[in-house]
Amino acid sequence: MNNLLSPFRLLRYTVLCAWYIGSPIHARQKTNLIVDTDLFSDVDDAAALLLAATLPNTNLLAVNVNTNSSYSAIAASAILNHYGHPSVPIGLPHPHVNSSFFDTWAYELGEYASKIAYHWSGGSVPWFDVAENTWDPVKLYRKTLAEAVPEDEKATIASIGFFQNLSGLLNSTADEYSPLSGPELVSKKVGKLVVMGGGYPSGHEFNFWGNNPTYTAHVVNSWPRDVAITFLGTEVGEAVATGAELSVKGPARDPVKAGYEWYVGYNTTRSSWDPLTVAYACQGLGSWFEYGNVNGYNFVWQNGSNVWVKDGSVANQHYLKLRAGNETVAKELDGLYLKGAHKWQKA
Repeated sequence: MNNLLSPFRLLRYTVLCAWYIGSPIHARQKTNLIVDTDLFSDVDDAAALLLAATLPNTNLLAVNVNTNSSYSAIAASAILNHYGHPSVPIGLPHPHVNSSFFDTWAYELGEYASKIAYHWSGGSVPWFDVAENTWDPVKLYRKTLAEAVPEDEKATIASIGFFQNLSGLLNSTADEYSPLSGPELVSKKVGKLVVMGGGYPSGHEFNFWGNNPTYTAHVVNSWPRDVAITFLGTEVGEAVATGAELSVKGPARDPVKAGYEWYVGYNTTRSSWDPLTVAYACQGLGSWFEYGNVNGYNFVWQNGSNVWVKDGSVANQHYLKLRAGNETVAKELDGLYLKGAHKWQKA
């Protein structure tokens, strides 16, 4: 009888397992995270950084910005500093410019990055001396992968923007940080790439075509086949609307709360493309997601459109679908924003 569970213990064990598996997201082990973001023209990047900085069991190693606005780097640094990560290095494409977002598409969205940069300036990239305090993104990738990721562990990269930084990493050669080429370094030190972009099973989405789609095609079509890559398509993030609750219930001096109010207005939601991508990167499928495929791979054309190709020999690529209802996911995601924001509430 010593090897058998009593009825009470069996019931307790079953309930605990069901709770664990059914949790919206759960961390089975530490995630060594690098975020590659186009924080500039959409506020969901700010919410994604909130999660990257506050989700449990997440070791945020670096943030690469893939737009060249100085305000993007300062705002990213300010957000991380506010949430207790003052020393995280920031990469920024050079030469940088002091440009700010203006909504010439719908004339409905407000600018937020320069405002967060100004009102919450701090961390590794303060308001002044941006050039001196930001990294070349490819060098930051190589240094972080070679030196900051423990020898017996790997990094997860969350790509929530454009692809020039990742393309540069794949094109890189041996340097002072590693004797390995870019693909070799990725194969050795990256466990998973999670991409917000594309549409599934096919689409033509902004992150893939909006900057330089040849970079997108290079990264997606050339990504090492021994490293997992998962895609969250536009149709998934568009269905989950969040942020209003943070603007209503968040701490008064919270930068992401302010970002939502500046961008879409008080008590107004925004689609959750980038936060969902970071949540999956850090916590896995949980009860929110399921894979939309068993095998196959994503192919990106030179114009940035993509299509999923069925191929039984390729098993390292997946695209995500919602497993739970979109309103359930939105409510729980809003809860994570509030939990992270209140944890680091500052006067």
